[in-house]
Amino acid sequence: MRALRYYGPYDVRLEHNIPEPECLPHQIKIKPSWCGICGSDLHAYMSPTSVPFKDTPHPVTGETWPVTLGHEFSGDVVEVGSQAVGSLRVGDRVTVQPTLCCDRCVPCRDGSVNLCTSFGVIGLMGGGGGLSDFVTVDSRFAFKLPDNVPSDLGALVEPFAVAWHAATQADIAAHDDVVIMGAGPIGLATLKCVKVRQPRSIIVVEISPERKRLAQLFGATVILDPREDDVVLRCKELCDGVGPKIAIDCAGVASSIQSACRAIRPGGRVVNVALWEDAVPFHFNDLLHGEKTITSSMSCNQQDFENVIKAMGEGLISVENMITRKTDMTRVVEDGFEALLREKEKQVKILVDVRRP
Repeated sequence: MRALRYYGPYDVRLEHNIPEPECLPHQIKIKPSWCGICGSDLHAYMSPTSVPFKDTPHPVTGETWPVTLGHEFSGDVVEVGSQAVGSLRVGDRVTVQPTLCCDRCVPCRDGSVNLCTSFGVIGLMGGGGGLSDFVTVDSRFAFKLPDNVPSDLGALVEPFAVAWHAATQADIAAHDDVVIMGAGPIGLATLKCVKVRQPRSIIVVEISPERKRLAQLFGATVILDPREDDVVLRCKELCDGVGPKIAIDCAGVASSIQSACRAIRPGGRVVNVALWEDAVPFHFNDLLHGEKTITSSMSCNQQDFENVIKAMGEGLISVENMITRKTDMTRVVEDGFEALLREKEKQVKILVDVRRP
C-alpha cells in the first residue's frame, strides 16, 4: 500500500510497497479519506522533537524511523476486530483520536490517557498513520461521524478536540473575559471552542493580517497586534481595569507567555497549549503578585472528541472556513509542509485527499 513516511528532518517520502496492517482483535481497520497537516507535523518535518529518534524506539509502538505520518484524519471502517468495543460497523465513516498509551501507568489507570507517561501519537510516533491507504487503530479511539458532517471536515475533529480540551482546562464561565495569544490553527480553533462557552469578551493577540482577519470573522471581540499595541495595558483597559480572567497561550513564543501572565487579573489563570522548542525566561513574580495560576493543556481525551463531534453536528462549531488548501498524496511536501513554511501568513489548515491517485 501507499504511505507517506518520515525518514528524518526534511526527508519525507511517498512509498508504494508498505505492507497493509493486520487488524488485531481490539482494533478496527480504516481506509483514510482525508488527513490534515498540523503544527506538530511541521515541527517534526523541520526538527525531530516529537517523533521517535532514528535509533530510539517509541516505548509504546517500538518503532524507529521511518514512521508513517498523519494524525488528523477521517476514513471508512473496512474491518472490525473480534474484540472491538462499541458499535462501529464496516462502512461507517469515522474520525480518529490518535492516542498511543501504555494502559499500565497511573494516569492511564485513572482514565487520563492523554497524560500517559509513555504518551504518543499515531502518525508521528509509529502505529501507522492517516497518510496511508490503510491504518488500524484501537477501537475505543474511533468515533462515528454524524451524517451531516462530511469526511473532509471530520479530519478537523482532532485539532478542535485539542482546542476543546484547552477551553475545558481554562474553566471558562459565561461572562468571563478571555485573551487568546496567537491565531494559528489551534488558536483559531480555540477561539471557536471558547465562543461556545459565551464569555463576555474574547481578545485575540496576533500579528498576521490574514489570521487577524480570520479571528475577527470567527468572533473575536478585539484583536491586538503586539507590534502596535501594548498588550498588557490594552487587556487591562478592555477588562474593567484589571485584565481578563483567562489567558490561553497558543503562540509558543516567550513574549506571549510573559504578556499572558502579566495581562490577567488577580486570581486569573493562564493555560498553555503551545508546543515549545526551547526554554523561555520566566519570572514567577508575574504570577505570585495576584495569586495567579498557570496550567497546561495536553492533547485531548475521548470526551473532548465526543463533545466536538456533537457540537459540529448541531452546528455550534463551523470548521469549513479553517481549510485554506487541499492537495493529494503526491504533493504533500510541496503543497503541504513547504506551503506552510512558505505561506505561513495565509495558510491555516491544509487537507490531504488521501484517496486521490
